[in-house]
Amino acid sequence: MTGRIVLLVTSPRLPAGLLTAAAWDVVRAHPVLAGAQSAVTTALRTTGAEVTVVDGPATQALLDAAARHGTVVWLAGPTGDETLARELGLRLAREPGLAELELMYGSWDPPGARLLDAVEVMDRLASPGGDPWKRAQTHRSLSGFLLEECYEAYDAISAGDTDALREELGDVLLQVVLHARLAEELPEEERWGIDDVAGGLVDKMVRRNPHVFAGAEAGTLEEITASWERIKRAEKARDSVLDGIAMSQPALALAAKILERAGRIGLAVPPPVPAGDADPETRLGAELLRIVAEARAAGLDPEAALRRATLAHAATIRAAESAAPPPSS
Repeated sequence: MTGRIVLLVTSPRLPAGLLTAAAWDVVRAHPVLAGAQSAVTTALRTTGAEVTVVDGPATQALLDAAARHGTVVWLAGPTGDETLARELGLRLAREPGLAELELMYGSWDPPGARLLDAVEVMDRLASPGGDPWKRAQTHRSLSGFLLEECYEAYDAISAGDTDALREELGDVLLQVVLHARLAEELPEEERWGIDDVAGGLVDKMVRRNPHVFAGAEAGTLEEITASWERIKRAEKARDSVLDGIAMSQPALALAAKILERAGRIGLAVPPPVPAGDADPETRLGAELLRIVAEARAAGLDPEAALRRATLAHAATIRAAESAAPPPSS
């Protein structure tokens, strides 16, 4: 009778005993071999499963166990033991009568599981014995990097490069995880961590989307947006419609955002008109603000428009550089 080898793969990111019913059935009914002691081997033994840690080459040990018991389970390690699976596959391809090979997933990563890896790696980097540079940082020293990574993600979006966007969002996530890890070192009354960041985000998403989570009527997009704004206003005690605007953003985008917020409540305040003796910088500022107001009235994004024109001009400069004769020595 041909033996059977079950390669049981589990997620290292889930609790050790969290297995499918089929996986529990097979480990309780048949001998289990593993390459090392682990939380999973402990969990299996606790329930009465027979688990043996193999000291030496696993391929022959599995074939011998399958010959003795009919069915044997190999509990794969955290990386899935692909090398062993490949060795077994090649051996059984040459000698198919030895055993049948079956792959079984006892558990698998849920969406977002690699975020746990990111948190774990950052904790190691920012802990004693980790990366001295990261351990030396503060929220303030990292602030410029956060802006830079966001701009690089914006560039990827503007270029329509989704592969670059994936990478740049990873760099933004690095900043989030690092800031959260550094916050764990704050005095106890100020301390917070990545779970506080994620928990606050989850609570906010649920609270601000009652049409999804609380059975409220969805309505139109305009009604959903209005509901979002009402909930947001109730959450944050603000004295002005301008409260909450990031004042450190680029001036052109800041001007557009301020005008947009004023427009939400129907407040029409004309742009400033400089006095006759105003200095050139004041006159320029007023003129730029007037242009932004006109762009918004026309449904245009002044920040995007200026960026597009500037990048086109940069391309023209590069072309002129290429065509210009080399400077004389």
